[in-house]
Amino acid sequence: MATKSPVRTDKAPAPLQGAPYSQAIRYDDLVFVSGQLPLSPAGEVVGTTIEEQTDQVMKNIRAILETAGTRMDKLVKTTVFLTSHDDFAGMNTVYKKHVGVVPPARSMVAVKDFPRGVLVEIDAIAHL
Repeated sequence: MATKSPVRTDKAPAPLQGAPYSQAIRYDDLVFVSGQLPLSPAGEVVGTTIEEQTDQVMKNIRAILETAGTRMDKLVKTTVFLTSHDDFAGMNTVYKKHVGVVPPARSMVAVKDFPRGVLVEIDAIAHL
C-alpha cells in the first residue's frame, strides 16, 4: 500500500508564512511539488527579470526533487503560471535549459498577480 509523505529541504523556500502545505508530497513512485516562486531558500525574492526568476524557480524545483530522491529529467508534468503572456518567451528559454531532452507535459496559465510582485510560479510532478 502506497503512503503519502512530505518532502522538506532547506535548499528551497519554506511554505509562505507557515501556510498549510508541503514543499512536495511523495506518494508511491510520484513526487508532487507545490508551486514554487522565485524565492531564495531564505525566502527573499531573486531577480527582477522573467529569466532570472524562472531560473530560481527551477533551482527550487531541482532541490526539492533531489531531496525526494529524483531529478529534473524525471519530470512528467509542470504547470507554469505567468502574470503576463509577454513573459512566455523569456520563461521558455530558461525553462528548456532545466527540463532535459524529453521535456514534461506542460500547461501555462496567466494570472493576475503573485505575492511580492513576482512574475512566475511553477508546480511539478516527477516520478522516481
